[in-house]
Amino acid sequence: MAITTPDRSAHGSQRGGRAPKPMTPSRQAWRTRLWRFDDKASPYAYIAPFFLVFAAFGLYPLVYTGWIALHKVEMTGLDQMEWVGWENFSTILQDSEFWTAVTNTFVIGVISTVPQLMIALGLAHLLNYKLRASTFWRTVILTPYATSVASAALVFALVFRADGGLLNWVLGFFGAGETNWVNGHWTSNIAIAIIVIWRWTGYNTLIYLAAMQAVPSDLYEAASLDGASRWQQFRNVTIPALRPTILFTIVISTIGSMQLFGEPLLLEGGTNGATGGTENQYETLSIYLYNYGWNLGHLGKAAAVAWAMLVLLLLIAAINWLVGRFVRKTAA
Repeated sequence: MAITTPDRSAHGSQRGGRAPKPMTPSRQAWRTRLWRFDDKASPYAYIAPFFLVFAAFGLYPLVYTGWIALHKVEMTGLDQMEWVGWENFSTILQDSEFWTAVTNTFVIGVISTVPQLMIALGLAHLLNYKLRASTFWRTVILTPYATSVASAALVFALVFRADGGLLNWVLGFFGAGETNWVNGHWTSNIAIAIIVIWRWTGYNTLIYLAAMQAVPSDLYEAASLDGASRWQQFRNVTIPALRPTILFTIVISTIGSMQLFGEPLLLEGGTNGATGGTENQYETLSIYLYNYGWNLGHLGKAAAVAWAMLVLLLLIAAINWLVGRFVRKTAA
């Protein structure tokens, strides 16, 4: 005996309702086009907010800063722009203070980045082993990163004071005389580098620790069976596995060193801090830009400095890319 399954139209007719009208070819074609448009346009709609925010707060300020760099613009007359072409760039490139700022930025970047990453790598290696209260130690290491730049710089300014500073008081026990950390060229750069090392070592430590925990344990077991010590495992297993992460932290630290502002500004404070010292002994590129834009009011030249910093960052990024490519080829 055949059994038929009632369809929707049958129920509708039994309840007194009307059967739905068949879809016309034109309406079906329109719905097909709408479905195709939705299928192709939806991915772009999902990612559109990012590009809109980037265009409004990233791309537009960058392009507008480049436009201002080609004009003479003063803080007292923002509505008055005079076309000067490449004159602003020529002025800063011929300024010896600009090259002093470039040198200081490079020196501070090197003497802060190299020790910082080496210490972070060693601390991450220690934390990678089973320790009691490991979560507590990881939190302690990250605490300096959570401290504001202003608080850290003000505290270290008291540490590096020439008269009554904590560091000079400690050095006095070893027979060392009082050192004027802020007024010396190398001493001021070292003081700023110490602040940077103190703030960012914990951040890089956790990055290295996360990368170390992703290394397969089989590699360490095989190395241990071959008689490798912990130091040999660290050198021959951990370091090669962390090469991409190390290159990443080098790039990030380099970008951060190019943007040093709060530490040198607040190391001495006041007028001297805003100019990078009495003789520009610790003036960085960010301080140089700040001095041109806000102290002197030359916004056109300040914009030219900003674009010069961008070009230097691109050159450093290209060098890092070439070094990373060479390292990858060597490893292969």
